[in-house]
Amino acid sequence: MSKLTDIAENFDEFIADGTTVVDFWATWCGPCKMLAPILDEVADQMPSVKFGKVDVDNAMELAKRFQVFSIPNVCIFKNGELVDRLIGLCDETELTETISKHI
Repeated sequence: MSKLTDIAENFDEFIADGTTVVDFWATWCGPCKMLAPILDEVADQMPSVKFGKVDVDNAMELAKRFQVFSIPNVCIFKNGELVDRLIGLCDETELTETISKHI
């Protein structure tokens, strides 16, 4: 289980400033469970970036708002705007490189 906290309740406030990475996931999703420790590791390496997660089953409106049709779906926000995303299981290098483009 990821150590990232669920941010659905304060989503807009959480993503408002700086670079934010949001993992859209579900408890029943195998690849999501495999991605969790990778996200934790990258979060530890990038202290200037905020990381959070959203369970799509509990926050369907957020998933719909950001057109999350497949999971895992990692969305990268810069000052509240969606600037990039990774769909499906990715490795630490791909995740780090994608996030680094937006810091």
